[in-house]
Amino acid sequence: MTGDRSGGAAARPLGLVMATALVVGNMIGSGVYMLPASLAPYGWNVIPAWGITIAGSLALAAVFAGLCRARPETGGPYVYVRAAFGTDVAFYIAWAYWISLFVGNGAIAVATVSYLSAFVPALATSALLSTGITIALVWTMTAINISGTRNAGWVQLIATAVKILPLIAVVIIAAMAAPHGDLTLPDPHRPEIGLAAITTAGTLTLWAFLGMESATVPAGKVADPGRTIPLATLGGTALTGLIYLFACTAVILLLAPDVAAHSAAPFADVIGRYWGAGAAHVVAAFAMISALGALNGWILLQGEMPAAMAAGGVFPRALGKLAANGVPVRAHILSSCLVTAVLALNASKTTVNLFTFVALLATTASLVMYVFVAAAALKLGGVRRWIAISAAIYSLWALYGAGIEANIWGAVLILAGVPVWWVMRRRARHLAPA
Repeated sequence: MTGDRSGGAAARPLGLVMATALVVGNMIGSGVYMLPASLAPYGWNVIPAWGITIAGSLALAAVFAGLCRARPETGGPYVYVRAAFGTDVAFYIAWAYWISLFVGNGAIAVATVSYLSAFVPALATSALLSTGITIALVWTMTAINISGTRNAGWVQLIATAVKILPLIAVVIIAAMAAPHGDLTLPDPHRPEIGLAAITTAGTLTLWAFLGMESATVPAGKVADPGRTIPLATLGGTALTGLIYLFACTAVILLLAPDVAAHSAAPFADVIGRYWGAGAAHVVAAFAMISALGALNGWILLQGEMPAAMAAGGVFPRALGKLAANGVPVRAHILSSCLVTAVLALNASKTTVNLFTFVALLATTASLVMYVFVAAAALKLGGVRRWIAISAAIYSLWALYGAGIEANIWGAVLILAGVPVWWVMRRRARHLAPA
């Protein structure tokens, strides 16, 4: 397996539409369907929280866009941090990010199959069957990615187009209900608007924006990356922010706050209330497609990240080898083997614990990466200084809001890379000419 990491036109199959679908599709996963329930207890604190999160996410998107214009290379965050702070720091940031990718993909696959259980009840009662189908799903999406980045791009484009339909539907329902006074406004006094509540709500909304950097990771597969990736990153983040803001607000306005807070499926409850009970199954199908699209996009990233690290000399070189179609097959196989191991080790009734653990890992790893990327922009330039400072402050604020437990797990995740870093440094010294 050989190939040029830069490649020609045939090796860059992702255009603006597909790159934007990668950004939007990776941000809008299965979690958005539960977001209104998580936000309902915070009342009007959600509005400033959304404002801060959207503004902070756009600042981060602008940072990624600016850095990508100067360095349109595969690896995104790894490339930027390496240029600013050296190979060692970049390794630890990329290492934590990569682990969060393949562990997170295990959780996304579980979520996909859990929605499928609405149509195949046996999946909800048989842990062995559920785990088997989940692993098969991971390898199916891996096979699609290995078959070619363009194939993965088409799957992402179709899934993204489909997944936003129920989100748009609740906005339409709210617009139709508003003239008839059929909306429920949150109590302005319960809870009161305060910094602590806004910070907590802001952390919840941030989870829905993880993935804005998606188009920068496979930069070597993107046509005209210096132009396409900034447009896809900024445009995709802005579009996702608007969809989230309107869709989640619509659900909270259409359901009483107490009902929304205790709803297991807020979007299904809204659509079922106005369009009939059978709509709940329709929403379950859309949620499954949403999770499936997110899994496809994140599997693309989990293969490209170790390949970029291998090309940078901090991972075994074999993982950086490309097949004739420009895909890092070995990196994909390794990552999906690790996803399989995560799923096999958690084939029990502790799914909730798995999701909680994964949320802590993914959120903290991404936030630490965002802090260092913003710092890299301050050092390297290419981004307006006030934007980079705003992005860094926002990332640190969100890291604080994530809580001490998340930060501890983030430190553990980074420290877990020490043995790998030591082995690679030792190997580099051994191979260096005398």
